[in-house]
Amino acid sequence: MVLVSAVRDYVYRMLQDISGMKVLILDSQTVSIVSVVYSQSELLQKEVFLVELIDSISKSKESMSHLKAVYFLRPTSENIQYMRRQLSNPRFGEYHLFFSNMLKDTQIHLLADSDEQEVVQQVQEFYADFIAVDPYHFTLNMPSNHYYILPAVVDPSNLQHFCDRAVDGIGAVFLALKRRPIIRYSRASDIAKRIAHETAKLMYQQESGLFDFRRMEMSPLLLIVDRRDDPVTPLLNQWTYQAMVHELIGIQDNKVDLRSIGKFPKDQQEVVLSSEQDAFFKANMYENFGDIGMNIKRMVDDFQQVAKSNQNIQTIEDMAKFVDNYPEYRKMHGNVSKHVTLVTEMSKIVEEGKLMLVSETEQDLACNGGQVAAFEAVTNLLNNESVSDIDRLRLVMLYALRYEKESPVQLMQLFNKLASRSAKYKPGLVQFLLKQAGADKRTGDLYGNRDFLNIARNMARGLKGVENVYTQHQPLLFQTMESIIKGRLRDVDYPYVGNHFQQGRPQEVVIFIVGGTTYEESRSVAQLNASNSGIRFILGGTAVLNSKRFLKDLEEAQGIARSNANVV
Repeated sequence: MVLVSAVRDYVYRMLQDISGMKVLILDSQTVSIVSVVYSQSELLQKEVFLVELIDSISKSKESMSHLKAVYFLRPTSENIQYMRRQLSNPRFGEYHLFFSNMLKDTQIHLLADSDEQEVVQQVQEFYADFIAVDPYHFTLNMPSNHYYILPAVVDPSNLQHFCDRAVDGIGAVFLALKRRPIIRYSRASDIAKRIAHETAKLMYQQESGLFDFRRMEMSPLLLIVDRRDDPVTPLLNQWTYQAMVHELIGIQDNKVDLRSIGKFPKDQQEVVLSSEQDAFFKANMYENFGDIGMNIKRMVDDFQQVAKSNQNIQTIEDMAKFVDNYPEYRKMHGNVSKHVTLVTEMSKIVEEGKLMLVSETEQDLACNGGQVAAFEAVTNLLNNESVSDIDRLRLVMLYALRYEKESPVQLMQLFNKLASRSAKYKPGLVQFLLKQAGADKRTGDLYGNRDFLNIARNMARGLKGVENVYTQHQPLLFQTMESIIKGRLRDVDYPYVGNHFQQGRPQEVVIFIVGGTTYEESRSVAQLNASNSGIRFILGGTAVLNSKRFLKDLEEAQGIARSNANVV
């Protein structure tokens, strides 16, 4: 419950001690931070009668002196300017200002100068500068996530903003956990190295007093890696519940917008998928698609039993009992229809796109050798009318990443076939991916064929057989975590920052993926945490990816690289 409880605790402390009617004012990022951990009804219980965004509240002139304003904002210069304007002409009775990260002295002076009518009751830093989507998984929701792919010389100022936001987010996670880590990073990645060094500078120099928590026997480890070390995981179709919903429909801040896939009643157009608020989802988020269908059937049967007993109302007592239980009954009804809708819609998408056929080949490309069979399978799928353009593109990318060195001739044939079959295909995108995340650029043993231990492990897995052909792939992150558990993470691949080294095994590890995480990886983290290895892992990244987002980032980076062709 680590991250979710840390952020919930901050929100609780903001609202608890301020009595009376309140308005909560957020910015475009803190609204996500609060909404994933606190429901609207919980805010109401804390007497929050209005939730507004800071830019829209700036436009209104109406006085609301009977309300107390609780602001929770990122400490950006834009937000400080909004605050100054609002304090110079205050509309609320009291102002309580909370910032999600460290304020600069100059910002505090600016706020103090603007508060001429002395309406500000308090200014505090509450370090919830990250979105805790699950207990062990956080994201920074960075809109311009594609900057991690570009060399520093292309757009230095935007890249600096990108790095600053990553460092702010990582810093806030460790302040919320009250820890200062030893820092390591992926050797082949310039951006991982840069963020690692800037994070170390923040924690050990600029704000060393703030991070000087009680020493533990073993410092936690912060490992900063690059999405390009494992470009395979975000390209694969998914078959476990949470990952599959994100891949086929999309999850944003634990909400699923169903309007993109069809017409639904108003109360079902946007549904919440949160392991904190939905017991069925919590129990099934990592289960595979086949089992989900069975479990939903069981839930529907249970609901029908409850519905049947409610039809049997004969006395006043029965009626009173029904009214008492009605909120619970309604909640159960909403939950049942939500999960039935999601699974029904995903089944349609799987059937229409022949995704089981596509996914079998994807898994083979990710997990097994056999270039001749792989070439034939990909060619057949490129010729299949039911396979979508995006699935064709992903298949060729997965083939290219696997066999770039072994079969350049066949690779060219696939490039040509892809260009002729898919009108939408962006020329050169596969080549751009190889240039950015090909074998020569990656740290780690992505296909388990460089390192003797990995080769042996793959052979053992092959002999045992695979439980489910659609979920046999394991992300590179899983190997990295296993190496940490066994004390085998190589210094040469993942160097330390500065002279802070680690003897022995850490008990807490935060792995931050520059370029974004996937729900398949957060599932690996949850499973390892449940296995009692003695280490608690937390996963974080700049965004939560599905294949569409990964490809969009790649296209945007390619567009910028093209217009700066002389630099890249």
